[in-house]
Amino acid sequence: MQNPPLRPIIIAGPCLVESRDLIFTVADHLATICRDLPVDLVLKGSYRKANRTSVGTFQGIGNEEALEYLHDAGKAIGVPVLTDIHSDDEAAMAARYADVLQIPAFLSRQTSLLEAAARTGRIVNIKKGQFMAPDDMSKAAEKVTQAGNPKVWLTERGTSFGYHDLVVDFRSLVIMATTGFPVIFDATHSVQQPSLGAQSGGRREFIPALARAAAAVGINGLFFETHPDPANAKSDSATQLPIDQSRDFLMMVLEHWHR
Repeated sequence: MQNPPLRPIIIAGPCLVESRDLIFTVADHLATICRDLPVDLVLKGSYRKANRTSVGTFQGIGNEEALEYLHDAGKAIGVPVLTDIHSDDEAAMAARYADVLQIPAFLSRQTSLLEAAARTGRIVNIKKGQFMAPDDMSKAAEKVTQAGNPKVWLTERGTSFGYHDLVVDFRSLVIMATTGFPVIFDATHSVQQPSLGAQSGGRREFIPALARAAAAVGINGLFFETHPDPANAKSDSATQLPIDQSRDFLMMVLEHWHR
């Protein structure tokens, strides 16, 4: 069993590192918000989006360039950074820049990927697959710990509910907590409507309600994606939280946080 984090973990940032200016703008804004809150901020950003709805959608500015920008932005505000990896050989590359390696939901059963992430010694944040039962996450975590790395986080991001929709079963937060690993709730991917049009759609208006509910049930951390101009974001435009709403959003969620 792991000791629970002393303060809520807040994993926040843009879906994709679209540019140096974007990641620094978001980082500075989040650092200002979180400076006076009882939370531990982790800056997130994907260096590449390997799982896109359409072959023609934007995937990234270049792996190492994006990772450098993410690393530098985290260093500038003094917080760790998180990014997701998609193949075994990306683990070591990303670990040179990131403190937390995230396993995407669709890859959460990939044994070799989990083991490659474990070998870096970084924290491994495993997103629960949309097709997985919450108790199955203990098996995913075991793949990391058996590879010699006890630093595991588990993240809920919704379950497939028919076609083009997700639903959150809040029992999963309680079930995953029995593993002893920190449990994170992903408030923005949980409102996605996968594969609607050229990129996934979503119901942004439900983000606050789901985040409040998760905080009340009991979680160790909250994940949300945020952008200065979500409508023109190059990825997940329907579900990223406008950056100017992020302070009020966090304050509201913290009021409901179960201690």
